[in-house]
Amino acid sequence: MTIIANVLEIAHRQAAAAGAARINRVVLEVGRLAGIETDALRFCFGAARNGLSAEAGLEIRDVPGRGLCAGCGAVAEVSEPIAVCPACGDVLDIDGGRELRVLSLNVD
Repeated sequence: MTIIANVLEIAHRQAAAAGAARINRVVLEVGRLAGIETDALRFCFGAARNGLSAEAGLEIRDVPGRGLCAGCGAVAEVSEPIAVCPACGDVLDIDGGRELRVLSLNVD
């Protein structure tokens, strides 16, 4: 619930700065390695969307995990926070999939 409360605070602040009267949709980018349950986000959004229109929606865009190998330069999709390079076996530096950001708002 705290995450959605913060998302709504950001949405309200940005909508006010744009002179918008209503938020229609909030688009979030959530990485698979962020440790966030998207079903819980949807549930909490429905419960906490005060100040939004009754039809206001939440769109969640999934960001796959991505690792970069310092040894051979390979880039690989990963599903765990610690992964090895499929090409050479070195440990990958995780450089994607931990995101949690408000990507965009649809406002009136």
